[in-house]
Formats: sequence, C-alpha cells, structure tokens
Amino acid sequence: MKTSAIVSAMALALTANVAHAAYQLNLSSALSSQDPVVLAMESARQAIEERSDGELTIQVFPNSQLGSDEDVVEQIRSGANIAILIDAGRLSEYQPELGILSAPYLVEDHSDYAQITSSDLYLGWVESLADDSGLRLLNYNWFQGSRQMLTQDPVESPDDLSGVRVRTINSPVWVKTIESMGATPTPLPWSEVYSALQLGSIDGAEAQLTAAEGQNLHEVISHIALTSHIHLMTGIATSEQWYQSLPEELQVILTEELTRAGEDASQATVDAQDAVRERMEAEGVTFTEVDIELFRERVGGVYTDLGYDEYREQLVSGD
Repeated sequence: MKTSAIVSAMALALTANVAHAAYQLNLSSALSSQDPVVLAMESARQAIEERSDGELTIQVFPNSQLGSDEDVVEQIRSGANIAILIDAGRLSEYQPELGILSAPYLVEDHSDYAQITSSDLYLGWVESLADDSGLRLLNYNWFQGSRQMLTQDPVESPDDLSGVRVRTINSPVWVKTIESMGATPTPLPWSEVYSALQLGSIDGAEAQLTAAEGQNLHEVISHIALTSHIHLMTGIATSEQWYQSLPEELQVILTEELTRAGEDASQATVDAQDAVRERMEAEGVTFTEVDIELFRERVGGVYTDLGYDEYREQLVSGD
C-alpha cells in the first residue's frame, strides 16, 4: 500500500475512534513528544475540547507518526481532517512567495515575525494559498528555535563547510541557503537524520537545539556552530475544505487556542535554550561562537535568485 493511502486509512480510522465528537482534528508534528512545541499542542487540545464542550476534539501525533510532512500535506490538500506544523519553505511549493519567511537572516529576532504576519502582503498570500491549494494556514507564530550547524568537525567560517554534506529541508529556499553558506545540501526526512549521521551518509545537519536534543543528535555529532542562519518560525496548516465545514464558533475556538499555544510554545522554546546547551556540553558537544556576518554575506544571493528582494523590503519595513 502506498504511503499516502496508509495515511488516509489512518486518518479515517482515527476519525472513527472518536465518533462521539461532531468534529475531530489530527495534529501532526515531526518533533518529539517532549519538545516544547508538542507540549503546547497538548495544552491547546485540552483548551479546545473544553471550550467546545467536546464538539471539537484534537489528537496530537508527534514524531511523524502520520507520515512524512510531504505525505501529510497531500492528505490535507485532499480534505483530510489533519493539521500539520510546517515551515513556509515547504509551503512555497504551493505559494512561492511564502518561502521568504524561511529565508536566511530575514529578521534579527523571532519576535519580528509579528509585524510580518500582520501585513497585508502576508495575509494576501495566506488567502491565495487557501484558494489555490486547499491549505488553510491558521497561524504562523510557533518559534522552534534558531537553526545551527551540527557537524563532526569544528566550523568557524563558511570555508569550513566546503564539501560537508549537511541535511536540510527539501525546499528551494532551504537548499539554496545551505549551499550559499558553503555546504553541500542533502535533503532528508527529519526522522532519518540520526541514522544517516550514524552511518556517515551525511556529515552534519542544521537544526534548532530543542529538536536536535529530541532526536538525540548529540550522540552522533560533536560540534555545533552557532550560525543562527534561520530563526525557525512555523505555523499550523489544515484543510481549507475541512476548516470551512466547521461552524464559525468552532473556527474561532480552534484559531484562538492554536495561536495562544504558538505564543506559549515560542516562549518555552526560548526558555529552554540554555539548559539544552548545558546538557549537550555535558555529553561532550563543543559549541563554537562564529562571526555571523561572514555567513550573512554568503546568503544575500538567496533573495535575488528566488525573487524575494522586493518582498523582503516590504515585509521588513512594514510597508
């Protein structure tokens, strides 16, 4: 049976298990069950079920239990009652302009995304995504952390990344970013990164610290360069068809509680950084402070090559 068919069958089975509820949503994430993001999802589940008096129920599925992000997105586009935590780079396959939200060094701090996601430009992209691709982006305020370089050998400058095969997300903006930084981009599902590092099929990965710890990557890498090349903000996307089937009051509850959870998750992620680093250092991982300007200079062409220059100016300036 194809993966997409398996995911579809799982969604149907899950729906049947909660037949007492008028509406049910399966919430998918690639992150571990102990990640601050997934813990916030569980809190949102409780709040949504309480506010809706059980009319809308949520089931949270961490660790890519419903399949790869790409497979889950296709099920969502087909109308399945699934939502996924996803970055804009992946959504750029359906709405190219959204990819800029995952572009390197777009903002100085993750809080700067609030201005971007309240802009008319961004809101127009959200509606186009729903109309043209069947994907309803409910919010984009889940900060997962800043992306760092995780390698076997120390990285102090872009030159140290030459020939280094680095796992990244399979979308144009991510691949071009890692390539511009000097490495060889190697797209892989997140669930395969540990084994790929262990077997030597890749030399490193780029990820935020909480997610890296959740996958125990500190066991298979020895150095982390603090490049902070992307402040990983993500959002929750669901089926436009399913979303429009909800009564308006349930739409409001769902949107409000998931947005509140995104804010909570973001703060919890920020609060967790120092402790995660301390635990990794205790396991023998060496952290390197780098000159970020050396990396920033390398990635300017990403915006030009992908046609993001004009959008960058509008989003960052607030025009």
